[in-house]
Amino acid sequence: MARTRRPSPAALAPDTRRRAVAYVRVSTDKQAEHGVSLDAQRAKVEAYASLYDLDLVAVEVDAGVSAKTLDRPALARALEALRTGKADALLVVKLDRLTRSVRDLGELVERCNREGWAVLSVSENLDTGSAAGRLVVNVLASVAQWEREATGERTAAAMAHLKAEGRFTGGQAPYGCRLAADGKSLDVEPAEAAVMAEARELRAAGLTLRAVGAELDRRGFVSRSGRPWQAVQVARMLEAA
Repeated sequence: MARTRRPSPAALAPDTRRRAVAYVRVSTDKQAEHGVSLDAQRAKVEAYASLYDLDLVAVEVDAGVSAKTLDRPALARALEALRTGKADALLVVKLDRLTRSVRDLGELVERCNREGWAVLSVSENLDTGSAAGRLVVNVLASVAQWEREATGERTAAAMAHLKAEGRFTGGQAPYGCRLAADGKSLDVEPAEAAVMAEARELRAAGLTLRAVGAELDRRGFVSRSGRPWQAVQVARMLEAA
């Protein structure tokens, strides 16, 4: 009677290997045509996957594409594979192949933490699936957050300085003004300035904001929208006066 061969324990054990989607990129058309850099990156990610027993489900390639933004076709496909659970890790040769922006890296770190996948980098020996790897990317994310806040503070200070000099800082010109020919400063808009003068006189006479608006309507002065004056519009106009 033939003996039935039992499967080995390894065959019975579930496949616990991580599935990785690799991403490679070159920034110039010349590099893409020659393919040297792409081939080198592909060889490195394949060697890394073999060494660390990763199941390489796909290698996504952006040829001749810069890292100015995260809006890249191949990167989008890789991120979608991670989002939908087709892969557990994003593998790159070096972080600058993924992005050169600290801010964009911080966004990717937040995304991988939220969606539950890891970032692996061959050159930096980085694996966010480990405590040390998470520490590194958390530091990078903190730097990105600092950069965002510092940029906001610098922008606010610059806008305040321009406003103090009477220079236009963008958006819609305040009531009573129009953008000058230089595109940087404001000139008086005569018709609206006349409305503002009427509103000041009415307000000084003791009329409420609502009453001022009604009187402006009665006298034929229209708002920018062409609709009847509202109290809040009158208040905003008087504040700008």
